[in-house]
Amino acid sequence: MVVRGKKKYETGEGAQFISRRAALRKLQLTLNDFRKLCILKGIYPREPRNRKRAQKGEPGIKILYHKKDIQFLMHEPIIWKLRDYRIFNRKIGRAKAMKDFAKVKRYLSNHPTLTLDHIVKERYPTFIDALRDLDDCLTLCFLFSTFPSLPHIPRDQSLLCRRLTIEFLHAVIAAKALRKVFVSIKGYYYQAEIKGQTITWIVPHHFGFEPQAKNEVDFKIMSTFVEFYIVMLGFVNFRLYHTLNLHYPPKLPSTENIDKILVDEEAYVSERISALNISLISLDPSVSTMEDEVEIDHFSNETDPTKAEAARVEAEKLRKLKNLFKGIKVFVNREVPREPLVFIIRCFGGEVSWDKMLFVGATFDENDETITHQIVDRPSMDKQYISRYYVQPQWIFDSVNARELLPIETYLMGAILPPHLSPFTENRKDQTYIPPEERALMDSDYKLNYNSEEEEEENDDDNKEENAKDTKNEEEMEFEDDLSSASDVEFEEEEVEDDDSDEKVPEKKEKKDDKAQTRLEQKKKMKVQTGQETKEDPLEKAKLEKQEYRLREKMIKKKHRKLYKSMMMGRQERAKQIWLLRKKRRIHDANEKEKRKEQRKARKNVK
Repeated sequence: MVVRGKKKYETGEGAQFISRRAALRKLQLTLNDFRKLCILKGIYPREPRNRKRAQKGEPGIKILYHKKDIQFLMHEPIIWKLRDYRIFNRKIGRAKAMKDFAKVKRYLSNHPTLTLDHIVKERYPTFIDALRDLDDCLTLCFLFSTFPSLPHIPRDQSLLCRRLTIEFLHAVIAAKALRKVFVSIKGYYYQAEIKGQTITWIVPHHFGFEPQAKNEVDFKIMSTFVEFYIVMLGFVNFRLYHTLNLHYPPKLPSTENIDKILVDEEAYVSERISALNISLISLDPSVSTMEDEVEIDHFSNETDPTKAEAARVEAEKLRKLKNLFKGIKVFVNREVPREPLVFIIRCFGGEVSWDKMLFVGATFDENDETITHQIVDRPSMDKQYISRYYVQPQWIFDSVNARELLPIETYLMGAILPPHLSPFTENRKDQTYIPPEERALMDSDYKLNYNSEEEEEENDDDNKEENAKDTKNEEEMEFEDDLSSASDVEFEEEEVEDDDSDEKVPEKKEKKDDKAQTRLEQKKKMKVQTGQETKEDPLEKAKLEKQEYRLREKMIKKKHRKLYKSMMMGRQERAKQIWLLRKKRRIHDANEKEKRKEQRKARKNVK
């Protein structure tokens, strides 16, 4: 019996990977259907270690997939639905060509529908798995909720994204799960903590939609992602609402002020839900889901007391953060973006309202005397109330990030605002550029260069006085050192005289005995003498450190050298970026200083 050896590329990476063209032939799908199936199932191209072996020696760069992933797709029931869609489109096209509109109507009434519930359950077996992968889902759904009807994006998809995202915001408000906020040019960054999982997403600014000049973004592929994310977010919302003891879909408490005759009651209720200003009905009012006091388990043998104390302090900070705006009544002006501010204020226990002519859901008017803060984004107002503070919107965001109510003096109406710093840059402080404003918050001794010319002159005078004091202190120290050294010399001479007297030599000899001389030398060595400071040569020290560093580099294993080089290249790039940003900041500060000087000169000339 002759045993045939395996041919080339039948084992190893040649057998593990398959090209996209071969996968299309194996699954008998078109490219669009294959893309849709891979997006829904979460299968992506792979990068092999050795591309030549994976491509079976063929030149060029091909899109490769794991062969196991393609075999996994062969048993997917969605493939049959995609084939049914293709047959359905062919029948519709034939009927339209024959102008048989009765048949077209019959086909449209029985069109195939694609259900994705089993895929969501398959990809996310537990609720925690779904929460871990919720970042992209929320970001894309919030983006699509702002879109109008586009060629590849149906209108009902955008409306469904809007409804699901508003429901999720209500769940975050009810759980008081918001932790960080940040406003950037891209939109509003939010970070919430749900079931121990940190979820970060972006909500775009509400501007008028401007269509693309070029077809740079494939909305069809994005719409396929959203098709899956809608089903996933619906599952997450359902589970969140039931864990928070709320009805799903959300229900509002009955109000007697609603007019009995409404043109569209469902639209009115959906608008009131999207106002984010009304608490939803709970399933069982006797059960309270909010726990203000967090109980910490104590294990006497295992738990470190310092860690337990740190956990207790963190829990106390978190409890205070959840009730940050409790007792504060805020009125939002019409020029301020309403939805993000209402969401943030309500997440931290505050009351908020706006002009009832602007949007439904307002709970109190502007002339209410119990209002404590009014959010204004204009330089001045004609009518102002003495009983409230007029602050700019940044005060809300900065207070949340600082986890305390910041002083309102720097956020008053018309004031120059402090820089709005990102709270998401805490992990890597060593290799990132820290702006002077953030450094001033971190280090109380660090001072910003925003002083006026007089203050700068005063600072120069203070620096001169400090330098004079330092020089005086140095002179005094040197004088004391001289005194101590002189006293040491006198003390040594006295000791030598004592030694000579102890020896009681009756006559002066020209040559002393060897034993006496050695004994005297030993005594001198045994005496306590003042230490002398040895100065290290910094150049020599740096040279030695560099030599040691090179020796450590040579000890790196050969298989890790490329990784080490890439790490060093990354470190150099980050250092270069930090240097460039610092240079930019220095130029900017110098220009601002020159402008301030010119303004002061102009003011003096006017006077």
